[in-house]
Amino acid sequence: MIINDSKLKKKAQFFLFGISFVVYFSILCLSCYLKPAQKGITIAGSTSIQPFADQWAEVFMSRFPEKVVNVQGGGSSAGVQAAITGASQIGMSSRELKPEEKVLTEFIVAWDGLVIIVHPSNPVDNLSLEEVRKIFAGEIISWKEVGGFAKTIHVVTREEGSGTRVAFQEMVMGQRRITKKAIVQDSNGTVREVVANDPYAIGYISLGLVEGRVKAIRLDGLEPSVENIVEKKYRLVRPFILVTNSVPHGIVQDFIQFILSEEGQNLIQKQGLIPARLVKKGQSKEE
Repeated sequence: MIINDSKLKKKAQFFLFGISFVVYFSILCLSCYLKPAQKGITIAGSTSIQPFADQWAEVFMSRFPEKVVNVQGGGSSAGVQAAITGASQIGMSSRELKPEEKVLTEFIVAWDGLVIIVHPSNPVDNLSLEEVRKIFAGEIISWKEVGGFAKTIHVVTREEGSGTRVAFQEMVMGQRRITKKAIVQDSNGTVREVVANDPYAIGYISLGLVEGRVKAIRLDGLEPSVENIVEKKYRLVRPFILVTNSVPHGIVQDFIQFILSEEGQNLIQKQGLIPARLVKKGQSKEE
C-alpha cells in the first residue's frame, strides 16, 4: 500500500493547527476569567451599609481607575456567609458577629445610630425605650396611648436575617418578639418610604438615612445625634463591619485601608455616620 506523504503532512499540520487553536482559545478564555479577579472585587451584605458602600466604591475607583469594586446587597447574614465561602471578597455586616462567625477577620469602619422614625405630621416626638418595645411588640396599638392621634399604629420592620433587625431585636426588644402584624420591608430605604407616606406608621432606620420626609424620635429625651452617640449617651448604636475570610491583601487590602484612611473616614462622617476612630468599642465616656 502506497502512502501519500504530502497528504499525511497536511493532516498533521491541520491537527497541530487545531490543537494550537484550542490551547490559544482556552488561554484567552482563562485570561478573560482571571482578569476581573485580578483587578476587581465583590462586596456583599448589609443593605444598611450598601448605599454608603456604593459611594465608598465610587470614590475609591475614581482614585484607582484600574480597580473595580462591585457592591451588592443581600443582608448581613448573607454577606457574612458570602465572605466565609469566598463568594465575595468582602462581606458587610451591620450587626455584631456571632461566635461561629468570628473565624472571619473583621474591620469596624463606622458606627451607626439606629433611629426610630415617624411621619413628620405625627405630634409624638419622644418615646421611652419601654414604649418603643411595647409598640413593636403589639402591646401599645394606638398613638393616643403615647400622646398622639387616636389612630392605630402601623408598625414597620425589617425582614428576618437583616442586620438592622437583629440589632433592633437585641437592643430594643430583648426577649419580646416583634408583632406578626408588622409591615415587613427589605431595606432601610423602603422602611423610610413607607413611613414617609403613612402618617400613622413607625419604623427604624440608619441615622445616616434620616431626611426631611421622616421625623427622628427622641429616645428617653435624647436625640439620635452624632454627638450623643460619640459621648455614649444615645443607646441604640451598632457597628458597621467589613469582613474577610483571611488577612486581606491586594485590592481587598487597598479598599479597606482606603475606608480607614483619613479621606475615607471623612467621607463616612459626611454621609452622616460616625467614623470608627471616634467611638471605641466597649469603651464608655467615663473610661
